Amino acid sequence: MNTIKVKHCSSCKTPFDCGDSVEGMACWCNDFPPIFNPFDIADCLCPSCFKKACSDKIDEFVATITPENAIGNKASLLPESTQIIEGIDYYFEDGNYVFKPWFHLKRGYCCKSDCTHCPY
Repeated sequence: MNTIKVKHCSSCKTPFDCGDSVEGMACWCNDFPPIFNPFDIADCLCPSCFKKACSDKIDEFVATITPENAIGNKASLLPESTQIIEGIDYYFEDGNYVFKPWFHLKRGYCCKSDCTHCPY
């Protein structure tokens, strides 16, 4: 039997289902890049607030990147994942995927395709 915990977001107070169960299943928040410990910010956050906090932390990091320090950055050292997250890795423009700097930094190199947000 799977028991899902209902928690209240420490930011907006909205109730949400936490994926961590008594049986030790992984929470949905584990699908996000492990760039910070959410407990450094607050207790558990709902999916919307967690995504915003993650995006804000990524934007802070990306702001420190220059073409000179992009290669070998800490994003490229994260475990590889085939999952990309809208708003974190990409957004849509005119029906097309536009990859954000974070996506490129995780890849770890320039693909020479003249991408809009290439940090290299």
